[in-house]
Amino acid sequence: MTGAVRLEPVNERNLEPLLSVAAAEAEPGEVMPPVAAPVGWSLARRDAFREFHRASFAGLAGPTRTQMYAILAAGDVVGMVRMTRRDEPGTVETGMWLGRSARGQGLGVAALRELLNEAAAAGMRTVVAETTPDNTEALKVLGKCGAKLREDGGKVHAEICLDSTPPAL
Repeated sequence: MTGAVRLEPVNERNLEPLLSVAAAEAEPGEVMPPVAAPVGWSLARRDAFREFHRASFAGLAGPTRTQMYAILAAGDVVGMVRMTRRDEPGTVETGMWLGRSARGQGLGVAALRELLNEAAAAGMRTVVAETTPDNTEALKVLGKCGAKLREDGGKVHAEICLDSTPPAL
């Protein structure tokens, strides 16, 4: 499966498949902000997941300044990657999650490379991310995509300059 991914903007058509993957193969804290709801994938948390994603349907120019993409492998939704405009001109922040069954297959690298293409097409020059030192898989993905990594205060800050690291075609 390595490299065989396609990004599709999250919309009503792929939102339920995305929620299904999240509920079956990820913890709520891995895929959405915290909400006041019973633990696990309760009805309230599922509704909050839908609303969280619907809020970004307008993309980078919308109120959340975020474009979310469903990650598809072999035609199936396997996770999500996003870019959010930062205050710095030409800069977006990214974040990603994959369902457990899609991890460790190179799909994260392929998805981030596709996102870098999307960011460049949107006129962005820099993509940044933040993770923790123990998130070794995220650090590997970021490193393979040319990120400069800097650890500070228990966080790892990543920066990918699209001018010097051309995205994969």
